[in-house]
Amino acid sequence: MDLTGKVAVVTGSGRGLGRAYVEALAGAGASVVVNDVDATVVDEVVEAVRDAGGRATGVTAAVGTTETADALVAAAVDTYGRLDTMVTNAGILRDRVLWKMSDDDFDAVIDVHLRGTFTCARAAAVRMREQGEGGSIVVVSSPAGQRGNFGQTNYAAAKAGIVAFARTWAMELAKAGIDVNAIVPVAATEMTKTIPAFGPVIEEAERTGSPYPDWMRKDEGLGTVEDVASLLVYLASDASKGVTGQAIGLGGDRLAVWSHPSEKAVAFRDGGWSAEDIADAWSADLGDQAETYGIPAPTVPQS
Repeated sequence: MDLTGKVAVVTGSGRGLGRAYVEALAGAGASVVVNDVDATVVDEVVEAVRDAGGRATGVTAAVGTTETADALVAAAVDTYGRLDTMVTNAGILRDRVLWKMSDDDFDAVIDVHLRGTFTCARAAAVRMREQGEGGSIVVVSSPAGQRGNFGQTNYAAAKAGIVAFARTWAMELAKAGIDVNAIVPVAATEMTKTIPAFGPVIEEAERTGSPYPDWMRKDEGLGTVEDVASLLVYLASDASKGVTGQAIGLGGDRLAVWSHPSEKAVAFRDGGWSAEDIADAWSADLGDQAETYGIPAPTVPQS
């Protein structure tokens, strides 16, 4: 897809998925603003994009504050004259089980993921509404935000909130022609290497250049960061106009639309419900409809 003339900001794009998003967008013709807290990696990515014939500029800053969000939008507008796509990818991890998680662990993750998404999306929405030509805001969630994950109170809560952002902003920005979607990427990163079922396979692929096996790419929906980046190109393109308010997953060979929460089973009782009535209904019917929770453990085929 041709993104020539479009301008995109990608937060947290110095490494991993963020860098893949930047390189894919630039490769399709978009001008890009690279962002990271590490000036060295920002410069490296900007240089790599330019060496490949693309257009890039960089902003070194931690997301979260209004000042950073405004600076990112200003970099796009001052350098390239406009802003068409905002991708709120920046994130950190501070994993702890609930009883060991400190206030600082919680606040740091919420500030970067949730507040950083809010401030950057708000700044982008203001600019896009001023331009009057629509646009695209892509916020980044995670399977942990859809299902919960052990040791990730802060991260799962933030990622769930980010999907709620997308649903809300899709309504608020529809009249301005601004589409808002959450993506749910799954890819081989430094974090996925720590999962015992995936680590050896990822390391072997890096060492030998061999592809990931089908069970990993299809059943688990996990591939390379480059596999996911095509979703960003689509959502930044005119081909996705009108696709909004969705949570879209991509990993390996697996593309998915995540469902939104809805009532799964309903019971009625004239005059309302006592605690005893609820207990009876749960035992008789509703309890059979209870949902699972947590990210399922990978299933590795037996050799």
